Amino acid sequence: MSTQKPTRTPAEIEDIILRKIFLVSLVDSMESDSRVVYLEMTAAEILSEGKELKVSRENLERIIIDRLSGNFPAAEPPFQYLINCYRRAYDEGRKITSMKDKNVRSEMETVVKQAKKLAVSYCRIHLGNPDMFPNGDANKSNVSPLQPLIFSEVGTSLDAFGGSSSGVSCPPGFLDEFFTDADYDTLEPISKQLYEDLRGSVLKVSALGNFQQPLRALLLMVKYPVGAQALVNHPWWIPKGVYLNGRVIEMTSILGPFFHVSALPDHVIFKSEPDIGQQCFSEASTRRPADLLSSFTTIKTVLNNLYDGLSEVLMCLLKNTSTRENVLEYLAEVINRNSSRAHLHVDPLSCASSGMFINLSAVMLHLCEPFLDANLTKRDKIDPNYVFYSNRLELRGLTALHASSEEVSEWFNINTTNADTLSNNSDVQNRLLQSQSATSSSSNASESSPLQTSNPVTKRNEKAKYPFICECFFMTARVLNLGLLKAFSDFKQLVQDISRCEDALSSFKAMQDQTPTPQLQQDISRLEKEIDLYTQDKLCYEAQILRDEGILQRALSYYRLMIVWLVGLVGGFTMPLPPSCPKEFASMPEHFVEDAMELLIFASRIPRALDGVILDDFMNFIIMFMASPEYVRNPYLRAKMVEVLNCWMPRRSGSKATETLFEGHQLSLEYLVRNLLKLYVDIEFTGSHTQFYDKFNIRHNIAELLEYLWQVPSHRNVWRKIAKEEEKGVYLNFLNFLINDSIYLLDESLNKILELKELEAEMSNTVEWERRPAQERQERTRLFHSQENIIRIDMKLASEDISMLSFTTEQITAPFLLPEMVERVASMLNYFLLQLVGPQRKSLTLKDPEKYEFRPKMLLKQIVNIYVNLARGDKDNVFPAAITKDGRSYNEQLFGAAADVLRRIGEDGRIIQEFVELGAKAKIAATEAMDAEATLGDIPEEFLDPIQYTIMKDPVLLPSSKVIVDRPVIQRHLLSDSTDPFNRSHLTTDMLIPAVDLKAKIDEFVKSQQLKKSGDCLSMQSTKDTIQTTDTTTLIE
Repeated sequence: MSTQKPTRTPAEIEDIILRKIFLVSLVDSMESDSRVVYLEMTAAEILSEGKELKVSRENLERIIIDRLSGNFPAAEPPFQYLINCYRRAYDEGRKITSMKDKNVRSEMETVVKQAKKLAVSYCRIHLGNPDMFPNGDANKSNVSPLQPLIFSEVGTSLDAFGGSSSGVSCPPGFLDEFFTDADYDTLEPISKQLYEDLRGSVLKVSALGNFQQPLRALLLMVKYPVGAQALVNHPWWIPKGVYLNGRVIEMTSILGPFFHVSALPDHVIFKSEPDIGQQCFSEASTRRPADLLSSFTTIKTVLNNLYDGLSEVLMCLLKNTSTRENVLEYLAEVINRNSSRAHLHVDPLSCASSGMFINLSAVMLHLCEPFLDANLTKRDKIDPNYVFYSNRLELRGLTALHASSEEVSEWFNINTTNADTLSNNSDVQNRLLQSQSATSSSSNASESSPLQTSNPVTKRNEKAKYPFICECFFMTARVLNLGLLKAFSDFKQLVQDISRCEDALSSFKAMQDQTPTPQLQQDISRLEKEIDLYTQDKLCYEAQILRDEGILQRALSYYRLMIVWLVGLVGGFTMPLPPSCPKEFASMPEHFVEDAMELLIFASRIPRALDGVILDDFMNFIIMFMASPEYVRNPYLRAKMVEVLNCWMPRRSGSKATETLFEGHQLSLEYLVRNLLKLYVDIEFTGSHTQFYDKFNIRHNIAELLEYLWQVPSHRNVWRKIAKEEEKGVYLNFLNFLINDSIYLLDESLNKILELKELEAEMSNTVEWERRPAQERQERTRLFHSQENIIRIDMKLASEDISMLSFTTEQITAPFLLPEMVERVASMLNYFLLQLVGPQRKSLTLKDPEKYEFRPKMLLKQIVNIYVNLARGDKDNVFPAAITKDGRSYNEQLFGAAADVLRRIGEDGRIIQEFVELGAKAKIAATEAMDAEATLGDIPEEFLDPIQYTIMKDPVLLPSSKVIVDRPVIQRHLLSDSTDPFNRSHLTTDMLIPAVDLKAKIDEFVKSQQLKKSGDCLSMQSTKDTIQTTDTTTLIE
């Protein structure tokens, strides 16, 4: 029969559990476990106090101190020992749950809880004072021993890309207890060291490096209030110093290196590892598409993990009211210190990397998501006064949509002065109220005084308070400008660099084939390396930005909010706009709108990037402001709006969604053509030193849109209505500039063809060509390719303009036949006809005219169509006379020559017939003009127009110079230049003063000369009749 096991007392059980947890013994019993330490001195002290040699809650802290303070050869180092004590306490706690006696179980749970609490407490003490207890760890590390524990806590199976596991695991519940059951002062130095270690672990780590563990560790830390507070109080939260700049914040702040993690290239000093360009995209042309796609997918995945992690970190800090202000200060410092990233050339040593700002762009867009709902219900939280009065961001110095910097400063000063005055009055009122309350009874004091004000006044030196949505909105606008939008610009520059290198490489290879030299081979090798490096960088940008539809979609949602909010400042989506621009709208930074347009252009060129995006608001905004210099001063910004529309044309976008924007959109149907015509005129004078050349590119976009809109019946009807209503207004100006451009572009390209043919002849004479020095040959070859490009561009633009004249004159002719316009149109057509069928036409023959967009047959057809269209609309028969007045290019034989060419190329016979008839009418008009000139004889000087030296039909006085000119002549001048040609003072058509007396004299002179001529003719006829009669009589006789 077995003996019953003796029942242990709670004190004995407690002793056993605590000895197991802390691996100590008060009795020298030759323990088999070498980790168990015999505390001989402690045991002696307990005995001297007359107590039992048992480990208990009463003596546990003394035992732990003695264990940690002693020098025991086989013992674990303090931190490792305490962690393992906690782990063993956790294990013992699980065993206790199976105890049957509830009372004992409850008591032992308290024992274990106390053991865990003390283990954690002494961990803190040790980490805060590492030299307090002897440390037997020979491999002492500079890294906080907490870091591997946190890494193990946040580690996942996805921690690849260079991540390594230390084999350390964190006991369950340890970190929660460590960070929650202690005061800030205890944890602050521990957290400080930990944040520095985490920052160091991601320094110069790329997107394919091990950043995910440190990032999750950072997130774990900031979720504890004490950890969040320690982070924002860290001296490296926002570094200080005389030499502080954007790059210093990125590399030295705690969060900076986390934001630096990226796939984008950076300056060699700050280059991260592994090198993504080299690892994923070197020699990209030889890689399989599947491999490139795999790299894109991997990079996109890890970067989205980065964005999510950083967003969560900031969100934790922002939700905590005690740390929110610190986060906003940090973001503002990063933005303000990197304002020069907006410049064309960025100094990489003083500005943060593109990678940091792309990451920050993605994070800020995440933070904006709660107020980017489809209805934009929270936009009323965005206060336009933030631009004037917020001291957080440097916004007042930015170029505004319409206001000058002086105007913005003036508005700011007026309002702050008013605020100071109100504030001073408020101080006086308060002192008076205090005096009243001191001398009044309590009942009177409690009554409201009429001097009290219900509106709080913000003094000049006080920070204005704005809701988080407002702060976040403006910060995001600045970050996107310096980040995502700057990256778009960098990407375009990379594409241009690659194109430039490829063109140069092609030229060098062509020269090497003809005359090989070692220098050329070196140049070829250098260019091939450059192209590979540029391509690596380009693919890195593509991986991080272009392939990430998420960031583009969120950015589009953000800018939709931006433009809807901006339109709200002027009264909403209604036309026409108010006559005066509100100061709030006028003062908004110009880049708010420019960035929205750039994003739309960029996204429009990425397949499916606009899918699901609400574009109507963007369309409304563009139509409202593209032709409104009173609201958007910068003509290039308004031109950028046209570029957006150009990208949306259905034939280019291939999307039905954009088709409805043009063909089923109310504002579009009513105002689009009108505003495009107006902008076509406005863009003549941009104020830039490159305005002459810029206008052609801008008008090219407008012309493409107008050609598309002409094919839409509803838009064509509006166009015809405008031509009728604005016959002497904007439409006449539009025609004038269209004709100016057509003449310049076609003339320039035809002259360049002659120059190109000379170069071709030089190069085809191989003997003479080979004798020239290599450098001269290279320069002439470059010039040849440059001329080719100029001809191609100019000819394309000229063809567009002539095409527009051709299709519009089918239905709109009246403005072309006005006195101030008809001669200009006729001269242009005569000049083009002379170039295409005149004696010089053979000199314009090219081997491959299509290569240069030169289609002479098509041009001739269009020019003849314009002639015929205008002749059909010429009710007053003014066109034939205008054709013959052109003394430079008119030749009656050109009409016959053109008709012969048209018959050979198969033009419509009816058109040819009408064209030949017009030539015949012009010939008659020429004869009549010569007769009229002979009739007038010597014309008095005062009757001649001083510009054209032709007799004036409608003389007018110029008010400033007091010169008298012919009305059609000066009106033609004013279409291009609104100044008096004799003294450059301002002049408009309505300022012209009719010279009534002079007109009467001219009319009288013309009439008298005609009568005189008529009298002479009658006299001659009478003499002739007499002679004939005499002769006849003689013959009869």
